[in-house]
Amino acid sequence: MQKYQIKKIGILGGSFDPAHTGHLKISKIAIKKVKLKKVYWVVTKKNPFKKKHLFSLKKRLSLAKSVVKSFQNIQVLYLDDIIKSSRSIEIIKYFYEKKKLKNIYFIIGSDILLELHKWKSWKKIVKLTKLIVFSRQGYDRNSYKSIVAKFLKKSNIIFIKNKPINISSSKIRNKIN
Repeated sequence: MQKYQIKKIGILGGSFDPAHTGHLKISKIAIKKVKLKKVYWVVTKKNPFKKKHLFSLKKRLSLAKSVVKSFQNIQVLYLDDIIKSSRSIEIIKYFYEKKKLKNIYFIIGSDILLELHKWKSWKKIVKLTKLIVFSRQGYDRNSYKSIVAKFLKKSNIIFIKNKPINISSSKIRNKIN
């Protein structure tokens, strides 16, 4: 039986439509502050909360890889075909069960923390990982009082006080449209 690896890894999942320097900044901060060995950008085919994507999956993967090409400790992955899902819980279980990694940090923004309790198997997600929550302007105060934050009671959750990152995939898509 293969033993679990103790190295700390981060998972930043999403549609990355498109990937940008904000994703890179939070990955680098997480690596430095939490001492992560590697951050995996897990690009998903479909976000269950979004209707459609601006860029094709192939283009999103290509753009993400170009953003991280000079950073060895950040790797872009596409797992949907391997795990037959784009759900975060299935991605986490893949790293936990197949890759035998148990020091998993799930990287999200404070905006996502407010909605995390609506995700499939959210309690299993927070049981298998530690959350790294990055500041998002306008969401922080409420995120501390979120259902998930109250459930965790300050265990398995790390709030990062980062400077505002004034770039988002939504802003980029709106400019293009």
